[in-house]
Amino acid sequence: MVVRFVLWNLSDTSTTIEQLQAYLRDESVAAFSDVKGLLFKAWISDEATERWGAIYVWSSRSNAEQPLPSRAAEIIGKPPDVSEWFDVDATVSISDELDRRGIALEH
Repeated sequence: MVVRFVLWNLSDTSTTIEQLQAYLRDESVAAFSDVKGLLFKAWISDEATERWGAIYVWSSRSNAEQPLPSRAAEIIGKPPDVSEWFDVDATVSISDELDRRGIALEH
């Protein structure tokens, strides 16, 4: 299992968090509902710092590297300022698919 974290600083763009929230309502949430191997995705924002992004939890790195149904970079006008990958060491969740998983628990 892997996590991907992406974050944009919107202060140097003409895109607002409100525009991106409309994009989520109108398009993106539905588009991600059936992506193979995506266990969890949360879109995040902070109006005070003009930052917007997402956290993805994937079943595998190969699933995470597939083309995604996202137009965020197009709407914002640039790639994310931060895009990082992490291995998942351990989880706790109310979801059976996400509970007690990770590298540390595989041994």
